[in-house]
Amino acid sequence: MEGITEGVNSMSLGVDNQKKNRIQVSNTKKPLFFYVNLAKRYMQQYTDVELSALGMAIATVVTVAEILKNNGFAVEKKIMTTTVDIKDDSRGRPVQKAKIEITLAKSEKFDELMAAANEEKEAAEAQEHN
Repeated sequence: MEGITEGVNSMSLGVDNQKKNRIQVSNTKKPLFFYVNLAKRYMQQYTDVELSALGMAIATVVTVAEILKNNGFAVEKKIMTTTVDIKDDSRGRPVQKAKIEITLAKSEKFDELMAAANEEKEAAEAQEHN
C-alpha cells in the first residue's frame, strides 16, 4: 500500500497540480473527519473545494462529500471519473488506477451552519472551564 501512496505523491498531473482548492484524499494517512473539517475550511476560503482520490481512497472521498452534503454544508457541482497510469517501481511498469474528482460548492446555509457550530464549540469550552 505504501508503494501506491508514494506513486500517488510523486505523480505529475501537469497544471492541475497547482490548484489551491484541491484536497487529495488518502485512505491510509488521516481519519475521515480530518478531510471533512479540512473541506469546510477550504470552502470558507475558496467558496468551493475539489476532492480528489485514486483507487481505494475513492470510497473515502465519496463519504466525505456525502457527509458535507447531508449536513447542509455543501452542494455538488461536478463529479468526474478517469483512469490514470501510475508508475509502479516494484513491477517496473505502469499500473492503471481509477480516479475521482468531486467538486463541491458552499451551500446557501454554509456560513450560518459554521457560525452555529462555532457557538456550540465555544459554549462547550466555556462549560469545561467552569
